[in-house]
This record gives sequence, structure tokens and C-alpha cells, in this order.
Amino acid sequence: MQVILLERIAKLGQMGEIVRVRDGFARNFLLPQGKALRATKENGKRFEEQRAQLEARNLERKKEAETVAEKLNGESFIVVRQAGETGQLYGSVTARDLVEIVEKGGFSVGRNQVALEHPIKTIGLHKVLISLHPEVDSEIVINVARSADEAERQARGEDVTRPGYDDEDEVEETETEVEAAAESDDSLAEDGESAPEAGADEEETTA
Repeated sequence: MQVILLERIAKLGQMGEIVRVRDGFARNFLLPQGKALRATKENGKRFEEQRAQLEARNLERKKEAETVAEKLNGESFIVVRQAGETGQLYGSVTARDLVEIVEKGGFSVGRNQVALEHPIKTIGLHKVLISLHPEVDSEIVINVARSADEAERQARGEDVTRPGYDDEDEVEETETEVEAAAESDDSLAEDGESAPEAGADEEETTA
């Protein structure tokens, strides 16, 4: 099917261009979303009559998108999921999940605005593009981890999937416990040393 684009569509064309697309794409997306018209003589005249209005509306939307992009660009969102030792998720993070996560962060986006070719299936820091407008994109970071603590470590640049990562945590905990026990022993030793002195004073008094 040939259509007249009413706005710029990525990888398709600019406003006013007549392009050929799949019938299903036109009927299910372009036409109902008001992004295109069927390429007929009548619609061609209609487009020319509305061109100035369409261009003004597009410019307004672009400015709104740029305002949102300034706030959204570079934002990091934490996603906690179960995963194996190698970092492989027991499931995945989809575009629909990202829409919900971003909305909880105070930003409104649609599923078709999330440029995620494949679901995320591993823990780590994943950069994802959000198309706020045909001419405005924003890049966010999805921090997928097994816990909030692990997400913080990833944000600091730690590789939480490397071999022995969990063992290092145990070592740190053990060292902390040992240090605490040592401090406790030193405190008891100091108290023990002062006890005989007190006893000696009592003996001298009795004598």
C-alpha cells in the first residue's frame, strides 16, 4: 500500500513523502495512529491544505520531546530479577516492562517508543534508546541485578558475574567478624589486667 506520511518516520521517510509499506503496517499502525494517509489524489490535496498546520504541530511536539529528553537522558533505572551465577536471567526484561519502570520514574512513554530489538536476558548495565519524537531520542540505562545492593555495585563499575564474586563477599564478612572478635578480646584483656590491681589494694587495706 502507498501512503502519504504526515510526519517523519524513522527508516521510512519525511513528512509529505509518498512511500510503499506493508498493508498490515499501514492498517494497524500508520493509519490509525494518524501518521499517514492513503496515497490518493483527494488525500494529496488534503495534505497540502493541512501542511502548515501539520508542520506547526510537529514543531510543538518536537519542543515538548526535547524538554523531556533533557530530564530523561542518562537516567538509570534498577530492575531486580532472579538469575544464575553466570548472570543469565530466569526470564527476561521486555519493552513492556521498561515502559512500566520508566513510568514509575515519572516519565510517560509508549511501548512503540522503546527501541529494544530483543528482550534483556542477562544482568548488567544495558543502554536503551527511547524515541520521544521522530527527531528526538533519549538514552537511558537499565541496571538489571539480583538485588538492590548488587545494582549499586554494578553502578560503581563492579563485575558481579566474575568467578569468586560471592566468595569475596563472604571473605569480607568473615574479616569483619574477626576484627570485631579481636576488639572484644582486647577489651576483655584490659578489664582482666585491672582486676588484680583492685584485689591488691584490698589486701593492703586488710593488712
